[in-house]
Amino acid sequence: MSDLIIAACDGAAKKNPGPAAWAWVVADAEGRPQRWEAGPLGHATNNVAELTALAELLEATDPALPLEVRMDSQYAMNAVTKWIASWKRNGWQTAAKKPVANKDLVVRIDALLQNREVTFRHVAAHRADGDHLNAIADVAASDAATTQQPAGTAHGALEIPEPRPERMTASPAGATRTPKKTAGRAKKAGSSAVIKAKYPGRCHCQKPYAAGEKIAKNPHGWGHVECREPVEG
Repeated sequence: MSDLIIAACDGAAKKNPGPAAWAWVVADAEGRPQRWEAGPLGHATNNVAELTALAELLEATDPALPLEVRMDSQYAMNAVTKWIASWKRNGWQTAAKKPVANKDLVVRIDALLQNREVTFRHVAAHRADGDHLNAIADVAASDAATTQQPAGTAHGALEIPEPRPERMTASPAGATRTPKKTAGRAKKAGSSAVIKAKYPGRCHCQKPYAAGEKIAKNPHGWGHVECREPVEG
């Protein structure tokens, strides 16, 4: 369909939580980038940045036209397409009877999704052979998180951000293995343990974590503390 809007969005949080920002890029039906925007969030988590990026993208696109959203955050995607139904039935509580994290953002996105045709496409993060639009959004969000300044076409930018090779990896997403010592500590401490990562790795949300950063066990392995959301909501 010639009226199809193709777009990507991404969020970034340095140190997670830390200086954060959101970004999106909109392309034409052939996938050529046309406009982009990024905005600072102050001190926030990666999940807040990812959800905000999606909300900002939805608000910046015509609801009358079909939209394809490419994003690397499984958390944000599942929150508004999969888990939200059970959260509503449970009075905005998770399966573990805990308040849903980032509820205000989820509610905002849910309202923006009503009565419009939106298709979500999950793409791998930080891949040299990955989605070009997602790579643009990644760079824009990372830069905005560092500068804490808004940027984009509406702010006078004449060029589309270029994906940076140093932010890419040739390794398949999820290839990072949990070190045996860390796995042993997890077994003793239990699935809800929060520890400091001995080695860098990648969370199931597809974003990396650094050595020394606090991580927690989730159904997919080790990852960000904020990503302990149950798979089934």
